[in-house]
Order: sequence, then C-alpha cells, then structure tokens
Amino acid sequence: MHAPALLVIAHGSRDPRHAATVAALCERVRRQCPGLRVDVGHLDFNAPSVPQALHRLDADGVRDVVALPLLLTRAFHAKSDIPAVLREAAARLPRLRVTQADVLGPHDLLTTALERRLGQAGVHPSHAATTGIVLASAGSSDPEAIAVIAEIAREWRRATGWCAVRPAFASASLPRTADAVSALRADGVRRVAVAPYVIAPGFLPDRIAAGAAEAGADAVAPVLGDAPELAQLLLRRYREAHARRPALAAA
Repeated sequence: MHAPALLVIAHGSRDPRHAATVAALCERVRRQCPGLRVDVGHLDFNAPSVPQALHRLDADGVRDVVALPLLLTRAFHAKSDIPAVLREAAARLPRLRVTQADVLGPHDLLTTALERRLGQAGVHPSHAATTGIVLASAGSSDPEAIAVIAEIAREWRRATGWCAVRPAFASASLPRTADAVSALRADGVRRVAVAPYVIAPGFLPDRIAAGAAEAGADAVAPVLGDAPELAQLLLRRYREAHARRPALAAA
C-alpha cells in the first residue's frame, strides 16, 4: 500500500516571496523523504487552492492524503477554516480520504530553527547572558494561541539562558515588536534581537522588521523559511497523523 500523499496547506499571500518560500520548504521535504508525494494548497491569494489541489490528487488516482496546516499555532485557521474546507472537498471527492494533521508548534525543532536564524543574524547562545530576545509572531485573537507563544518564550529562556525572551505580535494582540524591544531596553538589557516566529515573508513579517528598526533592535533574524528543522517537523507531523489512523479497507 502506498503511503498517503502530503498536502501542505499554506495561508497564501499577495507577496510572491511567500509562495516561493513555501515551495522551497516543500522541496526540502521531498529531498528528505524521496518517494513521498508533496503537494501544496493555499487558503487564499495563491493557486492552487486547497480544493483544487485535492481535486488534482483525486484525478491522479491518489486515495489517501494527510493535509498538514503550515501553521505554528492552533488558532482559527486550524480549528475552523481548514476543517471546513477539507469537509467540503471530501464531500465532493468521496474516493479521497483526507486526514488533517496537527499544526507545527509548539516543538523543540522550532526553537532550534529560531536559533539557526538568529545565528545567521550574528546572535549566538554564547551571547545569552547579555542578550534579550523578542519572539515576534504574526498575532491572533485566539487566547489559546497567545498563551502558547508566551509559554514558548518562557521555555526558550529556561532552555537556552537568554537573559530575557519576550513575546510580541504583529497584529491582533499586544505588545507590538517595537514596544517589546523598548521594554527590554528599559529593563537594562544590553543587546536586543528580534526572532520572527513566522514561516514565510509577507506583510506581517515586514511589520515585525519595521517595528524592530523603529525601536533600534540590534539584530533581526530572517523568517524560519525552509530551515531543515522545519522540514523535519513537517515529516514528523505527517507521520504522526498517518500512524493514528486505521488502515484503508481493501477494495
């Protein structure tokens, strides 16, 4: 029996860098797991849409799909939007079995990827005693998602020893990136770096960078992008979803 195909569900963006980054990440997943079919569907702005991607899989004879939200927290899209899209598509494609995987975060691989990106910006754990980190996410109106970001910040500080790790948000929630940078400065932190907890470039990551510049952050890391840890985590979530489902009945 063939392994299920992996459908990566991306948010989509008018910014062409977003789709290019998602494509690069999916290509890294393919290299890590040769033979696995990896397709992409978008919720908005980009093609193919999720229904279009599922229709293509069905037309190609695929019968089993793991749909993996390319999301770092479990908020509205993962709880409501994506399940609704998948249910509607499944009703139209009765031969196709689709299982929704868990979102990516939280996970230790993500903090490892954050540290990789900070290193590219010249910020290393050897600087931890004098460096404060602003963990800047896109933001959400979902209290569960906000609480998860705050807990990631606490755990990251305990595990790595940064003198402080503060959450910040580009939309929907407070504090903003500039405010978090300024608060660390007011607390006497010598060096402040911003770590965007986002996957791909776009409007909100640009807002994070602008806030960091406005407040005079010493360094801003790149977005997570196609970090190898992210590709490993996609495959882990895919395998978890595959393992917890019953086998398909024989035709």
